[in-house]
Amino acid sequence: MVDRPKKPSALAATPGLAPQPQVNITHSNSTVSAVLPTGESVEILLYGATITSWKDAAGDEKLWLSEKAVTDGTKAVRGGIPLVFPVFGTAPDHEATSKLPQHGFARTSTWEFLGKSTSESSETKDGGDSSVKLDFGLSDAELSEESKKAWPYSFGLIYSVTLSKDGLTTTMLVRNEGETSWDFQLLMHSYLRISDISAVSVTGLESSSYVDKVASPISTTTSPDGPVKITGKTDRVYTPAGGPSAPVAISEGGKKKFSIVRDNLNEVVVWNPWVDAKSIGDFAPADGYKQMICVESGAVKGWQKLEAGETWEGGQIIGV
Repeated sequence: MVDRPKKPSALAATPGLAPQPQVNITHSNSTVSAVLPTGESVEILLYGATITSWKDAAGDEKLWLSEKAVTDGTKAVRGGIPLVFPVFGTAPDHEATSKLPQHGFARTSTWEFLGKSTSESSETKDGGDSSVKLDFGLSDAELSEESKKAWPYSFGLIYSVTLSKDGLTTTMLVRNEGETSWDFQLLMHSYLRISDISAVSVTGLESSSYVDKVASPISTTTSPDGPVKITGKTDRVYTPAGGPSAPVAISEGGKKKFSIVRDNLNEVVVWNPWVDAKSIGDFAPADGYKQMICVESGAVKGWQKLEAGETWEGGQIIGV
């Protein structure tokens, strides 16, 4: 055998790609899910573009979803983060939305998945992507005939859900695609999972004006200079005194559990049905109100008006 003192050295192994977020469309193309290399995950039902699950790296669920939640596209989902558009509640005195069902049609329409994008961070373990953004779209072309008749306007919505190691960002872009102006309301109806409602306090709403929808008659008052505690049925629409950029925090047992930072969403709705949960057909278990609190970012006091061709954008970051 001929000696080859200058034989080529072994080829260096080709470095593998950094870990990437995994995005899947499952359940007969009805659900989009994403998992980061670090383990955080999110699931979004195309029906309503409703976020039904959000877990941290340890697999702990951050959202509350009713055990009786209907996810087959026959009714709005009870829990997670449903979307309210173009009306909050009902508005019988507002001509443009008076014929719409409660909370409008966004949460009961099937959205289109528009795709994903990622961002990189050197801080991510193994140099992988640190976040993934999932985009969903809805326009008047996708509406049911019933919804088109009730709200005969041309529009386009792009809803972006961004999952990162530190939280969940939800952003809505609203565009008037028609030739006439129209107005709307928007709410991100977040059901946050907690362990014991009696140990929960909400800060960031001190000395803020709020509408108490439980009071009879419905009244407007100012909250005290202290944390909000839930001790009974609660349904309030706050206008935080600190403005839309002021963070709202949810603590449990004195330890901060969630923080919510809003962008162009001036109101915060705080809701818990308390023992009245037993009269809500798809709310389960009946005492599930002890493990949830809704702290919802929205533009629901008055109306946002869009002229032909105009756009509006608002969103929130829920940090953990």
